[in-house]
Amino acid sequence: MDKKISLKESMAVLVVLLAILGVLIIGFQLSPHIPILAAFMCLLFYGRFRKFSWDEIHDGVVKGITPGIIPILIFLLIGVLVASWILSGTIPTIMVYGFQLISVRFFLPTAFLVCTIVGITVGSSFTTISTIGIAFLGIGHILGFDDAMTTGAVVSGAFLGNNCSPLSDTTNLAAGIGEVNLFEHIAQMRYTDLPAFLIAMVFYIFLGHRSHTADLHAITEMIQNMKAGFWISPWTLIPLVILFGGAIKKIPAIPTLLTGSAVAIILSFVHQPQLTIAKVANILMNGYVAHTADPKINELLSRGGITSMLGSASLILLALALGGLLIKYTIVETIVQGLREKMDRPSRLIGFTALSCIGINLIVGEQYLSMILPGETFKRSFEQVDLDKKYLTRTLADAGATVNSLIPWGVSGTFIMGTMKVSALQYLPFAFFSIFAPIFTILSGFWLNQKQKKKVLN
Repeated sequence: MDKKISLKESMAVLVVLLAILGVLIIGFQLSPHIPILAAFMCLLFYGRFRKFSWDEIHDGVVKGITPGIIPILIFLLIGVLVASWILSGTIPTIMVYGFQLISVRFFLPTAFLVCTIVGITVGSSFTTISTIGIAFLGIGHILGFDDAMTTGAVVSGAFLGNNCSPLSDTTNLAAGIGEVNLFEHIAQMRYTDLPAFLIAMVFYIFLGHRSHTADLHAITEMIQNMKAGFWISPWTLIPLVILFGGAIKKIPAIPTLLTGSAVAIILSFVHQPQLTIAKVANILMNGYVAHTADPKINELLSRGGITSMLGSASLILLALALGGLLIKYTIVETIVQGLREKMDRPSRLIGFTALSCIGINLIVGEQYLSMILPGETFKRSFEQVDLDKKYLTRTLADAGATVNSLIPWGVSGTFIMGTMKVSALQYLPFAFFSIFAPIFTILSGFWLNQKQKKKVLN
């Protein structure tokens, strides 16, 4: 039997896989692991039916998983970072200072704005979410905000900051694919990300005014309990400063995370001389367990550790293995190539590019591939319709990297769920920036239609 898979067959395979995932995850409300494993099994035996050898299938799995090795290692190190930062008092200190500075009515817009600024500064949505994001989650929980709502604001800010940061790997990747100057690409983002930012801010202000139920006396009591249970001091912010410094100096994530964790551990030994190496090792492995007089604080600050990230790591392995087979069978390539033939105007080109990014996020779950495959495929089409490639790079950032935060089995989605302990389907309705950015990108294509028509007439 011929291995070449037609466009219709490729579409049919994707529909079946998405149906399996949709029914099991949304319909039966299962954790994404088993649905993706079921889809992977179906795709595995489909490959044998299409006469792919086991060696070819295994090669597809290996090549699919390979891009996820570094992100998985970073996930594990972030688990270590979170545990060490709670042990040292870094995250509790940020929370206590946050209680004293943040207005209840403007909590959600403040969380969104601060995470945006931090995201721009450090150039990493993951780092922003796992540090400042966890602190805001704790503050919001105690102020009476739904965890999903707070997570949505944190995710929106982190990914907006990531899109606009010259230090971000996905921002540099988008600019590199389109061969566009990095700062020209970032400047171009304002036409879609600024409207998405403003609309998101309006929503967060509205939700903040309607949702707060804070008991100020209870908050004062919680602050006292946190001061009794943790070291609350400006000294504990040293690991945060190191994290920012590493980002500004463009030091890679792995050594930065390791250094931030090591300094936090040293601070812990300074403040708690009775600590043993065995106890610290157990906390880094299994997470910190808080023992304060307040059950809410214990629940919020009992987290972190390598073990806490293993569920996310295994989900990424399964999703990338599934994506590797789709690429090996040329299913993704066939669909994307089939779409390229219909590119005859800016609205279609930008729309199809954005939908391809979203589709690859849905079926592969890997944000880099969701940018690379459409970017390399449609790059020539932008030249053919005389459209500047800065519109391509903007589309890749808005519909590729940003949308990945909304996919339950995507690399970003699984990281957020593992770190914040909130389901992607729960925080998705509140991640306003991640929802509106790709919408404005697609709508920009219609504006470019009119701009191009005027250019022709003149």
